Amino acid sequence: MTKSTASLPDPWIRLFLDYLLVYRNSSPHTISAYAHDLGQLYHFLEEQEPSFPEEGWAAVTGEMLIAFQEFLHKMGYASTTITRKVAAVRTFFEYLRMEEVISRNPARVLETPRPKVPLPKAVSERDVERLLAAPLQEEGPRAVRDRALLELLYATGMRVSEVAQLRLSDVNLERNTLLCRGKRNREREVPFHEVAAQALLAYLRDARPQLINPRRPTDAFFLNARGGPLTRQGIWLIIQRHVRAAGIEAHITPHVLRHSIATHLLRRGANLREVQELLGHVTLTTTQRYTRVINEHLRDVYDAVHPRSR
Repeated sequence: MTKSTASLPDPWIRLFLDYLLVYRNSSPHTISAYAHDLGQLYHFLEEQEPSFPEEGWAAVTGEMLIAFQEFLHKMGYASTTITRKVAAVRTFFEYLRMEEVISRNPARVLETPRPKVPLPKAVSERDVERLLAAPLQEEGPRAVRDRALLELLYATGMRVSEVAQLRLSDVNLERNTLLCRGKRNREREVPFHEVAAQALLAYLRDARPQLINPRRPTDAFFLNARGGPLTRQGIWLIIQRHVRAAGIEAHITPHVLRHSIATHLLRRGANLREVQELLGHVTLTTTQRYTRVINEHLRDVYDAVHPRSR
């Protein structure tokens, strides 16, 4: 018996935690969390069911445990915390069943709460237009590069890591497509529009030759001011500089641009499958998150313009 379990009110909880330590090799953090969770359950049952301490764990029903889970929700615990507490209760009752204290596990009725998936962040088409126009206010090879970079990010929805590893041979300006290497080196062909193509052509013709370091040649498509490959951090800093220059208040990152093109395409009638292929999502479920953004936008528009809306 450890010091952390000695003060617990129930011997079976203490035995269970010692079992986790000795036979499951659980970490001290897990044991401490389970001790707190099961102690909370014990006191809840003690308060709600006065006969519980005498009748013991065999008298606990699924309805009692559902009431405990509802209590956790009312207390405002995060879904991740409730998930951990539910896991602790399930494992504890399975241990009691294994020790033949109970004949069946009443905790099987508990449902694991689904974590809230945050909606993808997208910015307005107007803010994107202001961002894309920002490099036009500057001169020099870096301004030409920045315009090509921003146009490509918004045209393709590529991840920042995918843009950073783009090579000269990956871009086909005759077909307006490029070879993109995504997660786990999965390759996909990505199209881009004519405006982006012209920006890329201007970069290759007028800017990249001035940026490249002849003593350290590289086939990286986008180069930094020293002639080396443009990194993920460098791309992020370029975006932030032009966001400030354009006076845009919205938070814009490479990933926000990725979310934005998906949202804007769907809003204008693009097919989910087409957006999935463009972004390189493995499952359609990932792409379907953007429909929630569209629905939120529709609700805002409805509330703003419907004559009977308050």
